[in-house]
Amino acid sequence: MLTLSPLWISLRIAAIATLITCFLGIAAAHFMQRYRGRGRSLLDSLFLAPLVIPPTVLGFLLLLLLGKNGPLGSLLSHLGLNIVFTWYAAVLTATVVAFPLMYKTTLGAFEQIDSNLQQAARTLGASELTVFWRITLPLTLPSLLAGTTLSFARALGEFGATLMLAGNIPGRTQTLPMAIYFAVEGGDFREAALWSSATLILSLGAIILVNQFATRKTLLKTPPHSPFPIPHPPPHTAAERSRSPTPPCLQVNICKQLPGFTLAVNFTTDDQHPLGLLGASGAGKSLILRCIAGIETPDAGRIVLNGRVLFDSGQGIDLPSCDRKVGILFQNYALFPHLTVAQNVAFGLHSHPLPPSKMEAAVSQQLTAVHLSPLAQRYPHELSGGQQQRVALARSLANQPEVLLLDEPFSALDTHLRSQVEQQLKLRLQSYSGITLLVTHNLEEAYRICRSLLILESGHVAAHAPKHRIFEQPKTVSIARLTGCKNCSTAIARGPHQIEALDWQCTLTTVEPLPTNLTHIGIRAHQITFLTASADAPKPNTFPCWLAATSETPHRMTLFLKLNAPADSDRDYHLQAEIFKEKWATIKDQAFPWQVVLDPLRLILLSD
Repeated sequence: MLTLSPLWISLRIAAIATLITCFLGIAAAHFMQRYRGRGRSLLDSLFLAPLVIPPTVLGFLLLLLLGKNGPLGSLLSHLGLNIVFTWYAAVLTATVVAFPLMYKTTLGAFEQIDSNLQQAARTLGASELTVFWRITLPLTLPSLLAGTTLSFARALGEFGATLMLAGNIPGRTQTLPMAIYFAVEGGDFREAALWSSATLILSLGAIILVNQFATRKTLLKTPPHSPFPIPHPPPHTAAERSRSPTPPCLQVNICKQLPGFTLAVNFTTDDQHPLGLLGASGAGKSLILRCIAGIETPDAGRIVLNGRVLFDSGQGIDLPSCDRKVGILFQNYALFPHLTVAQNVAFGLHSHPLPPSKMEAAVSQQLTAVHLSPLAQRYPHELSGGQQQRVALARSLANQPEVLLLDEPFSALDTHLRSQVEQQLKLRLQSYSGITLLVTHNLEEAYRICRSLLILESGHVAAHAPKHRIFEQPKTVSIARLTGCKNCSTAIARGPHQIEALDWQCTLTTVEPLPTNLTHIGIRAHQITFLTASADAPKPNTFPCWLAATSETPHRMTLFLKLNAPADSDRDYHLQAEIFKEKWATIKDQAFPWQVVLDPLRLILLSD
């Protein structure tokens, strides 16, 4: 008489094994995603080994381990426990063979998450458990369901290892694969076909359901309600949160060794106007922000914000990102894709619960400030780049951070949006009482937004001063070039106010006395002028010049000029001059040589 015990035994074993595998696989994947130790490859290989080891060999190894004479088996025997040839053994073997599928699927899903999303959540005050529960888990849910289903199907069909460790005991350990095998051995192909059909229906049916769910989630761009509620803001007013026992002040003195260079910076800022960080790519600008936010850890040094020590290598202090009260705006904004605009803004307000009315008021206040109240229930993918940037800014400022870090905030915007968003950012920052650091490559952008600049060169501070002083009086060639000076020449002093520009092949008169460490002279392209034919008298440092080439922008012309002799090619030039097209229209038809003026007041005296 046909009994259904193999079906119920298989379902029970597969369900329990899948549940265990789900927890173990997620935990192992979460650990391996963060672990970068030397044994990572070995550990990963051990986790995946059951995929490649033949089931019978795997069962034999488990039998050696858990048998009466095995190290674990003998220990269990002293405790009065026996695993071999029980249904517990079937659960164990199903868990072992199903674990690699859950682990590998979950690890792949975790590694596909943009790390900026998790880092953004931490800087908003979220603990590691909160980051996992509200960011990592929701974003990987479809993959986790797929891994769970694959694990269930694998556990349901396990045969070789189960036979070795649990045996084939009808009513106790006889699973569907066992029933199929022994039915064929006994010549009962009808029973074998019945159990095979049941196994196929269960395994394939589960996979089909998961695929349909994943497809539906992909097509459903805007879910009606997010399963993750808006967190509550702390019960303090914005004014109370913004108060600090000390005046706003950020002290950074850190060192970090990197493959290409060493970051070693030391600066202090107490200016509530944004401090601009300028430098070539790879100079360490963004790395400074990440160290302040706690995303990266310096090798040595100290970071102090408003009297609070965020990092001190000597005292062993390294506050986690969630405790630093630092807001950061990433280049890609790092908005949480599964949360609405309102939920994104409210994410950092999770310290203490508030009544729903006050919670909504706090979020509404932030959205109103960036003119996005009508878009509160939209999702990030439904917003333009400028709108996403404003949401990210509102989210960063919602929990009143003591320092705001802006990492290339306009880099993802087109030219049309840059100007609009820049103006909105400047207006928003006027009501922000903390310190702001702005990383940018755009000189004009830094000049418009910031009052002071910090110039970085190969991981070191080359200059830190008000922007007017840095642009008008750069001390070195590197600072001059980083601030947009296109004309620099090696130079030799020929008198107290006479200098020979070797690369320009001319001798110049200066207003300022020449410093002893002078090595170069420079002049900015927009400060070069031309004499017209009607000029009354020549001016100092006036030279004949010929045009070698031109470069055009919508409003300006760049002229490549050679002094004292005609140019042989478009690469044969000494200076670059920038003029508006109105000026270009008045000189372009004049006969050569033109008369160019290098105003002594505009000359920049430089050292190496």
